[in-house]
Amino acid sequence: MKTTRYSFALLCALAFALAAPSIYAANAPKVGDKAPVVKGIDQDNNKWKMADEIGRNVILLYFYPKDNTPGCTKEACSLRDRIGDLKAEGVKVVGVSFDSPESHKSFVFKYDLNFPLIADTNGKIADAYGARKGPDSKMDRRISFLIGLDGRIVHVTDSPNPDVHLEEMQRAIKDLQAKHSL
Repeated sequence: MKTTRYSFALLCALAFALAAPSIYAANAPKVGDKAPVVKGIDQDNNKWKMADEIGRNVILLYFYPKDNTPGCTKEACSLRDRIGDLKAEGVKVVGVSFDSPESHKSFVFKYDLNFPLIADTNGKIADAYGARKGPDSKMDRRISFLIGLDGRIVHVTDSPNPDVHLEEMQRAIKDLQAKHSL
């Protein structure tokens, strides 16, 4: 009897643990939604405001779990290597994680990153975009938003795989350009 109760309790805990992030992810804005207008501090302690970017640039806002981890480094370096093409396409890249400005500064310096990283230490930006891994987590999941000049979300990539983000965003940018060149 004790084993059955223990097994049931373990299964319930496991089911909740697996369901909690997906329930929390349901709060993420969808394609067509107005992008939440957020603000924060970058790696150099400069104020950054989404409102200053909307209408001037298409924004690739990407959330990632942690500075200096393998997947996050791969994603950031892939964006760094493609930044010339992205700028030519009118796209501004902005990264967000729970890490501090000091951690971001070190990450930017170590990998020669050429775009701002926003410190979301209190999780307000993550919460606005449904990017927090779970209700009490101090870490983002890997999710990217492509935000058009009108401030609406035109594409969302929600995958733990950093390669998927760059591939999907490249296609989404080309689709967005094709729509606006007609």
